[in-house]
Formats: sequence, C-alpha cells, structure tokens
Amino acid sequence: MSAFFFTTKKKEAMEINKIYNENCLETMAKMPDNLIDLTVTSPPYDNLREYKGYSFAFEEIAKELFRVTKQGGVVVWIVGDATMNGTESGTSFKQALYFKEIGFNLHDTMIYQKVNYVPLTHKRYEQSFEYMFILSKGKPNTFNPIMIPCKQAGKVEKYGLERRQNHGKNHAMRLYDKTEFKTTKETKIAPNIFAYTIGREKTGHPAPFPEKLANDHILSWSNENDLVYDCFMGSGTIAKISIQTNRNYIGSEISEEYCKIIETRIKECGGLFFNSFQSELSNEAGT
Repeated sequence: MSAFFFTTKKKEAMEINKIYNENCLETMAKMPDNLIDLTVTSPPYDNLREYKGYSFAFEEIAKELFRVTKQGGVVVWIVGDATMNGTESGTSFKQALYFKEIGFNLHDTMIYQKVNYVPLTHKRYEQSFEYMFILSKGKPNTFNPIMIPCKQAGKVEKYGLERRQNHGKNHAMRLYDKTEFKTTKETKIAPNIFAYTIGREKTGHPAPFPEKLANDHILSWSNENDLVYDCFMGSGTIAKISIQTNRNYIGSEISEEYCKIIETRIKECGGLFFNSFQSELSNEAGT
C-alpha cells in the first residue's frame, strides 16, 4: 500500500495512506467535502488520558467530521466519562446529542466492554465499559455484520397465530391458525455489546485500541479500498488494521512521539510509512 495524492479546491496536495503530525483540524481543512467512508476514533476525553498537554475543540472537530464524511458514511466515536466530585461528567451524552444537532444520525449506541477491567475502591459498581456511538450521515452505505452461532441452530419450532378456545370453566385448549414449522438458522447478527480483553498490545501509548475492536468496526462499516480516518491516531491501530484489511487510511496525530510509535507498528505489519513531518524534512533537504 502506497501513498497517493488528490488535489482539493484550495489546490493543496492531500496524501492518502499517510499520518499527519498535526492537529486534526489542520488535516481536515485540507480535505474536500464528502471524502471519508469511515472514521474510527476516540478523543482524549474528560482528562482521563494525559495526552501530552494537548486539548481539542470538540464542536469544531464534530462539524469538520460531518463535512468530510461521505453521504452514507459512518463515524465510530468511542468515549467514556470521568467521575468528579461524586458524579459522572455526562460528556459522552452531550457529545452524542451535539452530533445529532449538526446532522448526524445516532445510528446505534454500542458498548465497548472491558473484560479485564481495573478494580477501584469506591461506592459503586466497577466501571468496565465505554460508549461506542455509531454516527451516520444519512443511512449507512455499508453494514457487514459480525455473525455468531445460534444456540438453538437446527431446532424446528412451530409458529402460528394463536387463539384460545374455552372448554368449561377450568381449562382452555390452545389452537393455532396458519401453523408453520421453521428451522432455527445457524447464525445471527451479534449484539451491540462488544467485549475485549485490554492491555494485550504494548505500544507505549496510555490507551491503545484493542486491535480486535478496530478490526470489528472497520470490517463492519467499510469495504476494501474504502478510506478510513482516525483524527486521534494515537499508537496507529486504525492505520495498522486498515492495511491488514486492504483499506486506505489517513491519520492525524499531534504528538511527534506517538508518530514514531505509529511508524514502528506500520512497518512491522508490512506497510509503508508516510509522515507529514518527515516529508517536510525531505523537502528542505531537496530530496
């Protein structure tokens, strides 16, 4: 997979399959309208993550995501809430409602369950999940559902419109109109709670996606050769899984330190690494 270019109305060259070492608003400013098929991302919410001192302007980013997302495209926004002074912030719900306000559909509210959550000392049940808001610009173009086995696969059940016929005071006979016999299918669509073991990928980033989470969403909401974006690329999991599933990608990552982590991970999975910071150095050197 190599980088390729397109030109925006502003006559700026925009590269695909590249990590931009900059604020995501700078990256999206280079993009034309209706470019991205799928965004999978998680912001550094509620100061739960120490993110090198950087902050982000949520409302501006949300509006730009709406602009650059194709009609029928999807944004997977993964977020949780901090508990401060005995109350949860509610930031996740506020963000979901704002996305609706600017034009996104709240297509689904999914749960990212952490199987091996960290136990804490407090007077509440252990926090073991984050929200995964599935936001669509209109009706989603793509849905490739994860299928799971049916426990009753192959079992024959009797279906029909039921009516009762009374027989005396003490009992009733159950009768069926238009009775049908149906065999339970082998598989069904998975529920909207995805459970993952966390901490397996040692990347040097404080909160990396489980690779399986990235894989499940990329396969579900995009097709091969589609363009996947992550506006908070972090350790590069979305780029890595995009390469492995034959998708194109763009990533924004403001931390140069994390860009170095991304470079290592992309090269390890056989991809080519293109970084805006490196490109600038190369241009200065005349190479």
